[in-house]
Amino acid sequence: MASPKLDVKRFRDVLGHFATGVAVVTARGTDGAPIGVTMSSFNSVSLQPPLVLFSVDRRSRSLAAMSQARGYGINILAREQETLSGRFATAHTDKWDAVEHASGYAQAPLLAGALAHFECRPYAQYDGGDHVIFVVEVLNVATPAVDGEPLVFFRGHYRSLAPGTSGIAPDQWPLPIHY
Repeated sequence: MASPKLDVKRFRDVLGHFATGVAVVTARGTDGAPIGVTMSSFNSVSLQPPLVLFSVDRRSRSLAAMSQARGYGINILAREQETLSGRFATAHTDKWDAVEHASGYAQAPLLAGALAHFECRPYAQYDGGDHVIFVVEVLNVATPAVDGEPLVFFRGHYRSLAPGTSGIAPDQWPLPIHY
């Protein structure tokens, strides 16, 4: 039975009702040049082994280099890094101009000021329609800016979290949602 034709714009708008954090996934191309792509498609997959995923649009100029990368840095952006998110969300040739970073696993750039860093190596790639799904194994994690607020994306705009609204005591985490 064929699926009904879904309006793509409406589908994208409704997906925007799911608030996400914002990350920049980085790597080194085979030519040694740094690569960076902003994404909100970042999820945990497995604790044993430690796996996460992100997806890259097939139209992305960085897809070929990302597919061949030996390692990745996943940089969870802080609220004050909105401009950095915008920089890596577009196809600029000067993305890395004056961007402070250190080198992580396989020389993947780790962005200064990020709330968290995941250093990863390739695990698997899957067809995801108009995207390629990258599953990567996490080798190292760090939280260099533990006191900052996350950059959040909701309904097509960057947002802030309301302070003091979690209602979850630290000793109650992790929640038994799917563990």
